Amino acid sequence: MKLLEINNLQKKFDDKTVLEDISFSVEQGEVVSILGPSGSGKSTLLRCATFLETMDGGDLSYCGKLIVKNEGGKSVYPSKSDIRSVHSKFGLVFQSFNLFPHYNVLKNVSDAPISVMKRDKASVIAESRRVLKRLGLEDKEKAYPCELSGGQQQRVAIARALVMNPDILFFDEPTSALDPEITAGILRIMKDLAEEKMTMVIVTHEIDFARAVSDRVVFMDGGVIVEQGSPREVIDNPKNERTRAFLQKLSV
Repeated sequence: MKLLEINNLQKKFDDKTVLEDISFSVEQGEVVSILGPSGSGKSTLLRCATFLETMDGGDLSYCGKLIVKNEGGKSVYPSKSDIRSVHSKFGLVFQSFNLFPHYNVLKNVSDAPISVMKRDKASVIAESRRVLKRLGLEDKEKAYPCELSGGQQQRVAIARALVMNPDILFFDEPTSALDPEITAGILRIMKDLAEEKMTMVIVTHEIDFARAVSDRVVFMDGGVIVEQGSPREVIDNPKNERTRAFLQKLSV
């Protein structure tokens, strides 16, 4: 089953085209890594998929339901309430954590399911504590983000996404702001999720990680999908010269 399907996505900022004719889908249980140089459109693709940016053209479906319709070459959005109803389908983990500084850890993790999704408070709190314990944060629930290390903040961000019980998790370069030792811990958590068949889309520069966990790798450059396939095809035996040049730079 396709959890996410995007067809012919177009996105401009002013007169600059940043995404051109992107067609992209994700199957249930699939782990897709998106690689590419800075400015290639990777993060903008995730932001369009999660309604943080509006598409200029193309359509978007979640779980087989058409949400954004392409009419006359332009994307037509539904009402805000219809979009809000789709938010429970996905979670998004940012490179900059995006925690609420005035909320403690437990409230950061539990607030959206309680206040936005209107789930039972007691069950959400219990689930939040289970997830925090799983991520090694059971003793941090009363701490505030400013009292945590970068790795701890990112684990809180992952916990917050997991407690939403999403069908699909998006990660936007989740380790780029972390040092190598802390990065390894975050990548282990993501590997565990992959082994549990959590559907994930991961924008990353961690090539070895992408090779190890991905069912499919997408290489983007200049706002287009240049190449996609299995890790063996795209990372180990790239067909496109742009892909080869990018991977060579990373291996230097």
